[in-house]
This record gives sequence, structure tokens and C-alpha cells, in this order.
Amino acid sequence: MTKLILILVGCAVLALAIFFLVVLIKFRNKAVDYQERIKKAKSRDRGEAKSYTKQMKNSVTVQKKTGATGSGGMGNGGGFLYGIMANAQMYGMGTSLVQDLCSSYEDAQYALNELISDNPKKPFDMYQVIGSIVDDGKFLEIHKSWAQNIIIGFAHMNGRSVGIVANQPKYLAGVLDINASRKAARFVRFCDAFNIPLVTLVDVPGFLPGSQQEYGGIILHGAKLLYAYGEATVPKVTVVLRKAYGGAYCVMSSKHLRGDINYAWPSAEIAVMGPSGAIGVLYSKEMKEAADPAAFAAEKEKEYRDAFANPYNAAKYGYIDDVIEPRNTRFRIIRALQQLATKKLTNPAKKHDNLPL
Repeated sequence: MTKLILILVGCAVLALAIFFLVVLIKFRNKAVDYQERIKKAKSRDRGEAKSYTKQMKNSVTVQKKTGATGSGGMGNGGGFLYGIMANAQMYGMGTSLVQDLCSSYEDAQYALNELISDNPKKPFDMYQVIGSIVDDGKFLEIHKSWAQNIIIGFAHMNGRSVGIVANQPKYLAGVLDINASRKAARFVRFCDAFNIPLVTLVDVPGFLPGSQQEYGGIILHGAKLLYAYGEATVPKVTVVLRKAYGGAYCVMSSKHLRGDINYAWPSAEIAVMGPSGAIGVLYSKEMKEAADPAAFAAEKEKEYRDAFANPYNAAKYGYIDDVIEPRNTRFRIIRALQQLATKKLTNPAKKHDNLPL
């Protein structure tokens, strides 16, 4: 009986020893595999860092030649490039090239301050603004060739997916027409359905006038965009770059449609209508009687712009949360999206909505 017990104990000890030996061998193999993965990852990261630095160098060179703005890190500092510079020693790279790129990147961001011309009739390219605020300047545009007066598409901002809706001043002055309203409304509803935050860049002088638009139902289709923004419960960040007149301003994710955070550039003109049109209506009789109608109109336009067509008057009433410097646009949008990351908003309980069809 004693021998049997000793044999059983011996077998148990042997089995336990074999088990620990197998576990030890497995851990050793995993450790070796992990070290090999670390080496491969460092090698891959070093190659990607060098490739990205070369790409940014070429991009900055093109920006200097064309005057376009670039993108990359956090809005007012080129944070991604500074991050590479901080890790340049680990990657085995020199820091002088990255320092030059950071300086060039900051210059490109400052170029946003000069993007808007003093002449309100001179358009600018909205793609330059989009390229300067999204990660790596990468923008996936949708329906590019249809209703080109409005731009829609997807991008990343600080690694987060966002949907971008922007007026294009270089095509039909960025006005909203039937096709543009339908295009933007469908995109806004898509983003809301899949919980994608919306970033809206506004430079809109109004709805396109004309009998063709009236007969086509511009009010009906414009209401679709208004309804889409009003119904959306995702985070909504809006930046007014220049013109924001009348009903078109209200439609483009304004505070009146439950916009969460609304910014404006100092060049923004938020009013019922443009200064020249307003003066033509308000002072048409006085202009005819004036000795110098042009000088009289210019004086009245300045008075109108100082009193109404500016972002500060709108900010006074709470329609604008802050007037920001253009070069800080990316940084402020990212910070706003971070603040709204935990946003929870529900619409009134009902069977379904009543979208204007």
C-alpha cells in the first residue's frame, strides 16, 4: 500500500514537472516572437516616418509654389511633425529636416489668415481650407461632379471620422440651389444615421434666384436640408468663413437648427442680405438724389457692414460662440469635437419623422 502511494505521488510530481516545462517552453517561444515583432515594428515605423517626412517636404514645397495651405498636426502648431521630431532619435533620423518642415507647416497655417480677400466678390477655393484642417490633407469627396457649389465628403480630424459639408465660392458663388440642397441633405442624414459628427464650413450668399428654381421647388428642397440639420443628433460644429446671408445662413447648421458649437472668422458677414443689396433697397431714393451716388453707396455700405454684417453682432446675441483666428480653425474644431464626444440628444418620441418630400 505504501509503495503504491509513493508511485502515485511520484507520477503526479513528474506530470507537474512536465507541465511546467511545457509552459516554460511556450513562454520562451512567445518572448522570442515578441522581440522579433518589436524589431519589425521599429523597422516599419522608421520607414513610415522617413516616408511621411519626405511626403511632407514635397507637400510644403508645392504649397510654397502654389500658395496653397497644407495640413498635418494640431491646428496652431503642427503637432504631428513636432511628435516626429521628438521621436527622431528613436527613428534614427536627424531633427534639422523636421524642424524645417515644422516651420514651413506653421507658415502654411498662417496663410489661412490671408486667404479671404478684402474684395467680397473675389472667390477663394474651399478645398484649400478643407486641406488645411483635416488629417494629412486627405479628404474623401462624394458626388464631386454633381452640384459643385457644395462640397461633401469624409475625413479624419485628430484620428476621428467626420463628415464635412462646405459651400464652394468658386462655383456659382457657393449659392444653394435645388441640387445642392438635396445633395447636402442626403449626406447630413447619412452621417446622422451612422453617428458621424458633422463639420460645416459656410460661405453662402443665399438661395439661387430664378423662375427655373422657383418652378422646380427650391423652397421644398431647401427645406430638406433645413430638416436634415435640425433633426440630426450627432455633434455639429460650424465655421462661418465669410458670407452667411438670410435663409441660407439658417439652413447651414446655424444655432437656430440646434448647432452645437458655431465659430466665425473675423471676415464673416452674418446678416439678412449683403451690404450692396441692402443699400440698394434701403437708400435707392437717396442714391438717385446724391451728388456722388458711388461715394454715398460706399459710405452706407460701410455703415451697414459695421452695424450688421459682421460676426460680433451675431456673437452678441449668442448665434456665434467665438470669433476665431483662421489659422486656429483646425485646433478649435478638434477641441469642439472632443467636448461633444459624449453628447447625448434624443428627438421627441414618434413613429417616424415627416420629412418634406
